[in-house]
Amino acid sequence: MKSLGQIIDLPKIIDPRGNLTVAQQYTQVPFGIRRVYWTYDVPSGECRGGHAHRHCREFIVAVSGSFDVVLDDGQSKITHHLNHPYQGLLVDTGIWRTLEDFSSGAVCLVLAEDEFDEADYIYDYQQFLAYLKCSK
Repeated sequence: MKSLGQIIDLPKIIDPRGNLTVAQQYTQVPFGIRRVYWTYDVPSGECRGGHAHRHCREFIVAVSGSFDVVLDDGQSKITHHLNHPYQGLLVDTGIWRTLEDFSSGAVCLVLAEDEFDEADYIYDYQQFLAYLKCSK
C-alpha cells in the first residue's frame, strides 16, 4: 500500500531580515521538478484538486496561510493540515487528493515531477477506484 503522504521538513534559515527556505530537487524533494504552479485567491468554502495522478508525484507547500490536503488511497483517508512554509507534503502517484479549508490569503505551491499531461489525471472517483484495482 502506498503512503498517504509524507511531511518533509525543509531547511529554514532564520535571519532577522526575514527567513529563507529552500527546496531542491533530489535533495529535499525526492524527484526532478518539471513543473511549478500555485493556487491562490481560493474563495471561502471552495475545494481544489479532486483528482489523482497515474505517474506524477507532487510536493505541496503552504507558502502563505493554511489549508488541508485530504489524501485517499481507495481504502483509507488522512488529512494533512499545511500551515508552515518550511514544510512540504509529498504525494505519491495513485493517491486521490482534495485541497480544502483555505485560509484567507493562502497560497498553495506545488512542485510536480512531470510537465502537464491531461492523460495523467484521473478526475472521476469511480474511475480512480477501478484504476487501483487494475494496477494491483
